[in-house]
Amino acid sequence: MQGGNEMELSRPIARSITLEGRTIHLREPDHVKSRWIGQQEIYRFLISALLKTCPEDRAMFPVLVGNPGAGKTTLAMTMAKELNQPVYIMNCTSDMRPEDLIVTLVLGENRQGIYQGSALVSSLVNGGICILDEANRMNERTWASLASLLDGRDYVESVIAGVKIHADPEFRLIATMNDDSSTFSLPGYIESRLKPVLPVPPPSPRELVEIIKINVPFIPEEFITSAVQYLSSPEGKRKAGNFSIRDAINVTRYAYRLKLPLQESIQKAVEYVISSAGILNA
Repeated sequence: MQGGNEMELSRPIARSITLEGRTIHLREPDHVKSRWIGQQEIYRFLISALLKTCPEDRAMFPVLVGNPGAGKTTLAMTMAKELNQPVYIMNCTSDMRPEDLIVTLVLGENRQGIYQGSALVSSLVNGGICILDEANRMNERTWASLASLLDGRDYVESVIAGVKIHADPEFRLIATMNDDSSTFSLPGYIESRLKPVLPVPPPSPRELVEIIKINVPFIPEEFITSAVQYLSSPEGKRKAGNFSIRDAINVTRYAYRLKLPLQESIQKAVEYVISSAGILNA
């Protein structure tokens, strides 16, 4: 699902903002090189959640749910490209603190403390799209710092800097969440505001071929098609299980490098890329 050209933004990007005499330095946007293949229904559902029907309307805060490697982040990044907005990705972790999500105090030149805005704050100021990636890895205390943003007040408050940072009207937020046992349950007052919840389905075999072609354009299409056919076969399903898009890309890439007979290359790639992955989690 990766590919395409970088976006050219129609509005300037602020590098800092000064509030109540405190200067907060902002992050650069993430570079977008993404393209969504097929599955137009989920694409339409997501853009419908982000667009306003009139000036009085409010954008929603959608959640993309699916297995790791299903393309959730790619879909969110593609949406930023579609709407011509800067995109900021916040990688969420279980030990993330509220200040990590908003503003931190770091050492600058001459060992002086400077306020550094997070991806979320940079997106708020610049009217961008913030992707909270793997958002259900955050703990409840960190989620609580977003209550004032999600409940209609449209700001976050930095305890460290002692300021409120209001959202630009164009700001949008998309959360992605994996469905696995290593995540937290969201507090009810947050969960009720993160809507709609959109499951990201797996692509069809034909769509999967197109996705892999974009990621490894140097591999012949016939080779890619053979890899997808094997993964979709009864034997492939038995050995690969519920493989992700990322798995399929890595299997094809590795099989092509092995330079063995075609089927043997694919079978070995499945064995070492997917079937043995459980060793790392043992």
